Amino acid sequence: QLQASGGGLVQPGGSLRLSCVASGFTLDYYAVGWFRQAPGKEREGVSCISSSDDSTYYTDSVKGRFTISRDSAKNTLYLEMNSLSPEDTAVYYCAADPLGFGADYYCSGSYVMAYWGKGTLVTVSS
Repeated sequence: QLQASGGGLVQPGGSLRLSCVASGFTLDYYAVGWFRQAPGKEREGVSCISSSDDSTYYTDSVKGRFTISRDSAKNTLYLEMNSLSPEDTAVYYCAADPLGFGADYYCSGSYVMAYWGKGTLVTVSS
């Protein structure tokens, strides 16, 4: 099970940190990722980590602003989001998968990860 939290209302230029706690399995052995879906748009992969080589992928629009990480001791996945803009407004989902595909492949949406948390809403507005 995955439980995401940390969303909320933030002003443009602000920051948020999303958390995703895993229970029932160890995140270190899984590929993990953050996805988002804005109103009226398709779900997109924001950032993913591969389990095979720990490679990391970021979609172009968040490079340099968002950082994905995981804490083994807390079995938790994070997404640090800085310099937020209204275009980042979306429901954010965390996901995990036991296979070893590349991070870019997971985030491309070509393959749907096996386990998903309920989303957490991020609203960027003044």
